[in-house]
Amino acid sequence: MRLHIIRHAETEYNKLGVIQGSEVDSELNKIGLRQSELFYEYYKNHNFKKIYVSGLMRTFQTVKKFTDNGFPYEKISDFNEISWGVNQGKNDDLAEYKMLTDSWKAGNLDNKFENGESPNEMVVRLMIGLEKILNDNLDSVLLCIHGRALRVLLSKIIDNDLTMMDKYVHSNTGMYIIEYNEGKYSIIKSNLREHLER
Repeated sequence: MRLHIIRHAETEYNKLGVIQGSEVDSELNKIGLRQSELFYEYYKNHNFKKIYVSGLMRTFQTVKKFTDNGFPYEKISDFNEISWGVNQGKNDDLAEYKMLTDSWKAGNLDNKFENGESPNEMVVRLMIGLEKILNDNLDSVLLCIHGRALRVLLSKIIDNDLTMMDKYVHSNTGMYIIEYNEGKYSIIKSNLREHLER
């Protein structure tokens, strides 16, 4: 099986550097709509058997041209972005934000903001979502998720070590291609952005 995993296209919150977690259901901005269009034009003839998105609008809007043109899809809320709790909607240059993400790199993966979610909590639901995809047993699928979700998922399935999450660079509509074979995952391509260079 080949998993093609992309981060959603740009929202205004992304552009402004605002913390945007699971409770912020933002739409794509003008740049994001263009990114999603370029992604579609580049990959529309790719043989995705099914497309999966989180329960949040920005992931569905990113792949909407595919679904409008008959690609089957499913929303799986297990792939929603991490909850940043009381700090959702604040600027991501917040000192507490850096302290929290630094603590994760140091191995404190139960740490979270008040009313938020830790990586250890998040990864449980991400793996439930992934199991649903694996159970569909299709040879080529597209999954559109979120920045932190992508990092946590990849660090789990590739390294089995969530402290490695920040090594997975991502960008809006950047795509990772993952090969899954007999219980093992390997990265074929990382953060592909060729579609944006046209």
